[in-house]
Amino acid sequence: MTAPVFTTLGCRLNAYETEAMKDLCAQAGVENAVVVNTCAVTAEAVRKARQEIRRLRRAHPDAAIIVTGCAAQTEPETFAQMPEVTRVIGNTEKMQPATWAAMAPDLIGQTERVQVDDIMSVTETAGHLIDGFGTRSRAYVQVQNGCDHRCTFCIIPFGRGNSRSVPAGVVVDQIKRLVDRGYNEVVLTGVDLTSWGADLPATPRLGDLVRRILRLVPDLPRLRISSIDSIEADPALMEAIATEPRLMPHLHLSLQAGDDMILKRMKRRHLRDDAIAFCEEARRLRPDMVFGADIIAGFPTETDAMFENSARLVAECGLTWLHVFPYSARQGTPAARMPAVDGGTIRDRAARLRALGAAQVAQHLTAQQGQTHRILLENPRMGRTEQFTEVAFGTDQHEGQIVTATITGQTETQLCA
Repeated sequence: MTAPVFTTLGCRLNAYETEAMKDLCAQAGVENAVVVNTCAVTAEAVRKARQEIRRLRRAHPDAAIIVTGCAAQTEPETFAQMPEVTRVIGNTEKMQPATWAAMAPDLIGQTERVQVDDIMSVTETAGHLIDGFGTRSRAYVQVQNGCDHRCTFCIIPFGRGNSRSVPAGVVVDQIKRLVDRGYNEVVLTGVDLTSWGADLPATPRLGDLVRRILRLVPDLPRLRISSIDSIEADPALMEAIATEPRLMPHLHLSLQAGDDMILKRMKRRHLRDDAIAFCEEARRLRPDMVFGADIIAGFPTETDAMFENSARLVAECGLTWLHVFPYSARQGTPAARMPAVDGGTIRDRAARLRALGAAQVAQHLTAQQGQTHRILLENPRMGRTEQFTEVAFGTDQHEGQIVTATITGQTETQLCA
């Protein structure tokens, strides 16, 4: 028998949960299985999941193929109908030891083919804690799951359920263990990170968690926050941005668009002026702050003028790292019923946004020439600055360490030291 093979599609949170499933499978003695952790963010993501499953069946003809993740949660019948698939399990079930115990070689034939319960009934986060997922230098800690909002383009709440938070004490204990194991940077992750705490006693906010971590784990050199919804940034978080040098000056913002009418049709909770005001304030508090952002090109009903508002937002917010998504209709969402933009127009707009992003990156890299940065080494020849900019080294460095170096050059995407 062979150890299970894992394939992860989609987000960093999925990758985190795959690491948890590896541990659960090892504890349960699961063998000769292929586990596919799917993404449901777009129809294209589901198509790629099906394609990957067929490829894995050809590569592993005798293995049990177990499909889980957001696509399995939102449309289990799609995967149950595939002859290549042995089992379909939901996002809650994949984090339960009993699920994997039932996948052991002598029991898998006795389990239900589809095990997907109502994700909206889940009220707590799973108890999985992965000490050290990521690189040898950077660890990711899941502090939140699910989302209470219902953006019209997004299926993810139906894959992840409503928002649930990991208690602060549990998070702090995990980060202490990571620091004891030598990790120099921790990244807080979640589906809707800025909603952290709303379901906990006394309803703390994300800023409270950040300050508590930095206070109680004084030996942690670098704390980083993954994607946030800027309209939910609380006063304690803004204070931490201003006063905590160990909180990294890099924020990835869930902006999605820069036109007020499109934002309303997306059912976002901010307007373009809110986004601009947040970026101006964050940069005032922390002048070295660098922003990334998600932007959707070609959302239904988007006119040329509306798109121009999104394009201008790149400069008005001073965005550097863009994640551009050509709009893809997701069955079951309100946006999928709205008048669609022509596919060629969507591709053209996405290409223009990517070009704007590339120009912003070039401008950022040029501005770093001659600057001295503290760089966390991800491998012997590459590390990242506090603003998450890649730095290439000409000689081997000590992986996992933070080194101080002066920037001497650049490529299209990296700094050189």
